[in-house]
Amino acid sequence: MKVLLSDLFSTLVSGGDAERDLVNARMGAVLGVDAAAFQRAFDASSYERFIGAYGDLPSTLRVIAERCGGTPTDEQVQEATGLRRSLAQRLLGRAPAATLETLAAFKAAGWRIGLVSNITAETQLQWPSSPLAQYFDATAFSAEVGAAKPEPAIYEIACAALGAEPSDCIYVGDGNDNELPAAASLGMHAIRTTEHANSDPTWPGPTITTYAELTSHLAQKPPA
Repeated sequence: MKVLLSDLFSTLVSGGDAERDLVNARMGAVLGVDAAAFQRAFDASSYERFIGAYGDLPSTLRVIAERCGGTPTDEQVQEATGLRRSLAQRLLGRAPAATLETLAAFKAAGWRIGLVSNITAETQLQWPSSPLAQYFDATAFSAEVGAAKPEPAIYEIACAALGAEPSDCIYVGDGNDNELPAAASLGMHAIRTTEHANSDPTWPGPTITTYAELTSHLAQKPPA
């Protein structure tokens, strides 16, 4: 069985860290709290946001604003929600053409393709309209499944959706959230990509510099 699992941000598309920081600061201001304090609280809540602990995006923003001493109105929450959703839409729309072509080639060659991603609710909502979605047979979004990398459950859910064993799978990611060792520990053939970020420079396993290199890499070094 030919099964390809992929991370999303900093793998298929840029993580957009600088743009995220700007948007988060704007959200803090819109919600009526100190922008720097909101950024810190937002970052500190990443795991909870990844697994959907606070509910949808408006509820999440309200919780974090209240932690910063704010009492945002519904209108303020709605405006901040729009900023974050627009960011997700922009980032998902920026997949390199070569990455889309690579996914199309794998799909045409009969591979089953799955996504394993630590994301918050707004990205999941924008995913179906992204140029990437058409190539994927299954998705395991952390906010949907209630587990986040490097927890085994999120990988196992993706495998089950594709009818595959972990040992059947190639996993490609930038290495954030300790995702590569976690995938390898389950028996997957894990490959690091540095196209958008050098997130795990100590990774001792195979590395490609662009997602598009995956085809030639596997031709030269097929998994055992």
